[in-house]
Amino acid sequence: MKTKRHWIRFHRDLGWQLLALYLLLVVPFLLTLWGFDRLVGERIRTDITSNDLALARAIAQETDLTIRSALKAAEGLARYPGVVEADREEMEKMFSALLNTRSDINLVYRLDAHGIMLYHYPVGPGSTVGTDFSHRDYFQRALLTDQSLVSQGRISPTTNQAVATAVMPLWSGDGQFLGLVGANIKLESLSQTLSKIISEHHSAEALQIVITDSSGQIIAHPDPSMLLHPIRDLVPEEVARALIADAGHPSLSSAYIAQDLNGQERLYTYAPIAEINWGVMISRPTSSAFATQIFLRQIVLIATVTFILIGLFFWGALTLRVIVPIERLAPASEAIGMNRPLAPEERAAIEKQARRADQIGHLTRSILEMEKSIADRLKEQATLLETGTAVVSSLDLPTVLDRILEQVSRLLDVRMSAIVALDQASGAFRIRASRGLSKQFAEQLTIQPNEPSSATLRALRAREPIQVSDTETDPSYAPRRLRARAEGYRSLLAVPLNTQHAPPTALLVLHAKPHTFTYNEIQLLSNFANHAAMAIENAVLYERSDMRLQEQTRRIEALIQSMQDGLILSDLKGTVVYANRRIGELADLTPEDLRGASIERVLTRVLSHASDPQRVRQEVENLLEGKSSKGVEFSFLNPGRTQYFRLDKFSVTDTRHVPIGRGLILRDITTDKELDRMKSSLVSTVSHELRTPLAAIKGYATTLLAEDVEWDRAAQREFLTIISDEADRLTLLVNNLLDLSRIEAGSLALSWEECRIEGLIQRAAAQAHLKAGSGFKVQIEAGLPKFYADRPRLETVLRNLLENAVKYGGSEVSVQVSVQRQGEQIVFRVSDDGPGIPPEESQRIFESFYRIDDSLTRVASGAGLGLAICQGFVRAHGGEIWVEKQEKGACIAFSIPLLAEPMARSEALSKGQVER
Repeated sequence: MKTKRHWIRFHRDLGWQLLALYLLLVVPFLLTLWGFDRLVGERIRTDITSNDLALARAIAQETDLTIRSALKAAEGLARYPGVVEADREEMEKMFSALLNTRSDINLVYRLDAHGIMLYHYPVGPGSTVGTDFSHRDYFQRALLTDQSLVSQGRISPTTNQAVATAVMPLWSGDGQFLGLVGANIKLESLSQTLSKIISEHHSAEALQIVITDSSGQIIAHPDPSMLLHPIRDLVPEEVARALIADAGHPSLSSAYIAQDLNGQERLYTYAPIAEINWGVMISRPTSSAFATQIFLRQIVLIATVTFILIGLFFWGALTLRVIVPIERLAPASEAIGMNRPLAPEERAAIEKQARRADQIGHLTRSILEMEKSIADRLKEQATLLETGTAVVSSLDLPTVLDRILEQVSRLLDVRMSAIVALDQASGAFRIRASRGLSKQFAEQLTIQPNEPSSATLRALRAREPIQVSDTETDPSYAPRRLRARAEGYRSLLAVPLNTQHAPPTALLVLHAKPHTFTYNEIQLLSNFANHAAMAIENAVLYERSDMRLQEQTRRIEALIQSMQDGLILSDLKGTVVYANRRIGELADLTPEDLRGASIERVLTRVLSHASDPQRVRQEVENLLEGKSSKGVEFSFLNPGRTQYFRLDKFSVTDTRHVPIGRGLILRDITTDKELDRMKSSLVSTVSHELRTPLAAIKGYATTLLAEDVEWDRAAQREFLTIISDEADRLTLLVNNLLDLSRIEAGSLALSWEECRIEGLIQRAAAQAHLKAGSGFKVQIEAGLPKFYADRPRLETVLRNLLENAVKYGGSEVSVQVSVQRQGEQIVFRVSDDGPGIPPEESQRIFESFYRIDDSLTRVASGAGLGLAICQGFVRAHGGEIWVEKQEKGACIAFSIPLLAEPMARSEALSKGQVER
């Protein structure tokens, strides 16, 4: 909340906004400057640190070379037999040669396996021959390795100098420790090297270079008195810990900035000597190391302070000369806007400010002038608001027009006024309402849309008021001058009403004398015209919306009444509020009986036709009482077919989701049930029909492959014949499924050729295993003309009909095929004297997978596809197939149209298929 108040204050305060603008200009520059300082400073720091690291690494490399050289010398001595065998003469000769060539080594000696000094060179007055040095760290380390090593720094008891020893352990060929040979390196020589480096590159006050061993002792320092002192005596504790820790990681170089023991900030750089676990530390005051960065930082600080001071001066001057005068104008303009008089001191300050010659003075003078104009406008607006309220207080169009004219008379104190609008029936403009005009004038005034002299039409075209100050002198009004004289007006003002949904309309104000309408009068009337236009629009839209609502209600009513699903809406008490025509049909009730009836009564009448009414009523009661949310499914047993329905419930709520009733939908799901039946039939039938031939093929094939039985040729041929027949049976089933899919997809293509009826019937009978004379008769009308058809598919139709007759009539059935001409069609009839087809099944037998015997244990096999395929093939030829009634048995007939040419037949059938 506090943040919001600050934002509002900032949003309303120009001073803060200008300050923010200044900051938007300056802050990015300062941020860029500080960013540049930071980047350059980091680059300087990186370069200085890199230089110091490079120097430290160079010193470390040189020290490493020196130590390596001493270690090589110790290793070389260890290879001489005289040194290994501790021969004093040989050792003296070798040790002296080494000292003469190496100025950095001041003592070479040989210890035995127990750490006893056997010999050292030079011997000198302070000889340590015979002294036990087994306690030295380098001796203990030599016991564990056969490689050369360097000891920690110490004071040699022989020379009393700070040294570090290059040691080479001596081992016999059988792995026995023989002692060691060592060479003491003068640490003072390393310190002298550091002094030379400092004198060559930097001043002694600015730079310190120190070499430490693994224990943190100073091995080399420009001041020899600091040798073998702990590094903690020279650097702060945290830097010492860091350096000793880095010594445990010989490959790491590092840099630190910390205060030294005197409180001065210094840059510490460390480089390791990897082979011997020593390190080189370089330090220098940050004031000298980063002098360039510090100078750059001072420049940035000066620039920042300068911009801040300039900004404060600018903001102060702006406040005194601009912000304060504007703040003084704010309450004055607010008081003017609220029509509140200014206090004497406020008015005096404003008038004094108005005498300024700059823009502030001009703004102040404009506000004072606006004060006078606003006072006049407020008076007009009060009147306009009152009249506008009166106009829009009704939605009845005639009442609205009368009130508009009434308020116009009040606004401008005029006696004559009228509203002219387009009469859409006649296509001309006529007076819709008038005040102060004669009835004859109002009824007879007609303005054609193409009249150029009409002030009303000119105002509508220009979309702005048009006035005629004097009808007698205005040349544009000459054609209507006589009418003006007769009605008694000399001047008029036409104001267009900006309507979108209402016809083009204009407001006319007339004076009995010549009159020039002032700008204020025109402006006032134009503003009122907006209110009038809005009132007319509301009235027109109300009329149209009422008509459209009624029309939409009728359409929705017709839509719901035309639904094939039943719909019932009831209130919370269970009284039917609405029910469509379908519910009336199912309940056998008229719309008058349904209205106001109880929902239980309606459902009782509907469910009276259900196949299991008691169960269905109980489930419906559970649904209505909320005990179950699952819809109720039930069936009606109608003559010829069974219908299935599903009853679902839903809540009816208002716009606030408060329940105001409930609804029931009764949907006819017979088609869905039929699809489910067909799917189930497809699965069960195909699986049943595939099982028998596959079992036979598998069984006989396994029998033939048996190795323990030898079958004769007759038995083998019998088995193979059965396998072939069963494979043909499978092929027939697959072909039937493919033909059915082509028929249903509309992609069946026919091959037209001339057909002989006798040959068709003979081939079909042979394929159905029927022979003439054995209960099979053929009757063909004499003189039948030739016709064109797809011979293989027509044979399939006849074969399927013959097979069905035998399949359902039994082996003793008599089958007859008759062919005759009826008009322009050839009609085939296949009849038998079997059990026949029930009348209620005469249409369904042509459905896919439908069989009168619908059990998987039926005697007659089949997939229920034969008659469906027959119907598809016959209709593809342009014919029809049907069941004919006869006293005994069944008779299925089909027709094939007769056309002169195959091409003509193809075109006719194509057209017929499209129409179907």
